[in-house]
Amino acid sequence: MTWQPTRDFVGYGAHPPDPRWPDGARLALNFVLNYEEGSEPSIGDGDGYTENRLTDSGVSVTGRDLAAEGMFEYGSRVGFWRIHREFQDRELPLTVFACAVALERNPAATTAIVDAGYDVCCHGLRWVNHTELDEDEERNQIARAVASITSTMGAPPAGWYCRYGPSTNTRRLLVEHGGFLYDSDSYADELPYWVDVAGTPQLVVPYTLTTNDAKMLGAVATGDAWAASMCDAFDVLYRQGARAPVMMSVGLHNRIIGHPARFAGLLRFLDHVSGHDGVWITGRDAIARHWALNHPPQRGGAP
Repeated sequence: MTWQPTRDFVGYGAHPPDPRWPDGARLALNFVLNYEEGSEPSIGDGDGYTENRLTDSGVSVTGRDLAAEGMFEYGSRVGFWRIHREFQDRELPLTVFACAVALERNPAATTAIVDAGYDVCCHGLRWVNHTELDEDEERNQIARAVASITSTMGAPPAGWYCRYGPSTNTRRLLVEHGGFLYDSDSYADELPYWVDVAGTPQLVVPYTLTTNDAKMLGAVATGDAWAASMCDAFDVLYRQGARAPVMMSVGLHNRIIGHPARFAGLLRFLDHVSGHDGVWITGRDAIARHWALNHPPQRGGAP
């Protein structure tokens, strides 16, 4: 029988491993910039509809939605550069969850990502729902996405994270393709962990939709409210980290937090973080490499 993912309700339980983050850090903090603009479904790309989710558009339009298209364009034309400049000014790393076609359509942004040394995690070829792909098509899309990013970035992506979520075949196909240090197709933990994929250990660096700027499209209305929520999450994890260090992922989107009113919330959060020692702000690939070195898999993919 073909390998299938299984559910694990136990995980590390009451005794999670000590991550042994560098310099004894209490918390590994990773900022993820989702670079998706230009990869979303659109009539111009033959998809038959205009994607308007995760934008400020609340209107359903029959036919081509030029307003939604403009909202995506804002992300790559303006939002990316605002975020990029701030992280460069603060000398902070970013992990870029990059849709391959989106990078192809903005060479200047791609060059900026390379020059900044941001690590890249492949976010698929385009905005594709992998649960709707048959196995052969998904295999093909993974290969095309990796080839595209390798061409635009000059190196293959270290990790993988599906748009919409993985299919039951995704992790097996990633292992089959090879070359991935990790995947982030999980929301199940606050520490990396290993899974066994038909005898091959695969490192999972989990992600989150909670500490994510997408909340500003509904759950919280202002940058200040978002910053308060982010600071609360950080403070809890930082306090916990004195005894049991974990990691915190922060999800950002060019077309969401790139707007000034929301960006103010990011500035407040960054200022808050800067007032704390013992925080390892780093890329996702560095977290994965650290984990693989300090917590290699045991038989069966166990931690």
